[in-house]
Amino acid sequence: MSWLQRWNFIERARIERQLWEAFERREDLEVLVEECRAAVAAGDRERAFQLEVWQTTLQRIRKIEALMAGKQP
Repeated sequence: MSWLQRWNFIERARIERQLWEAFERREDLEVLVEECRAAVAAGDRERAFQLEVWQTTLQRIRKIEALMAGKQP
């Protein structure tokens, strides 16, 4: 992964959106992140940046869920 990719905010937002859309579809986010992690461990270097972004995004999603747990819609 190049340093330029790390600072590409459009690409980062696109990858974050993938996980948010999966959240909206009520998919198991941990499974998705783990599949990405396994792909990286198997040598798929193209997905290393995706894994980095997804791990951060998953933490944010879980924090928002915790904050909203006691709120009424």
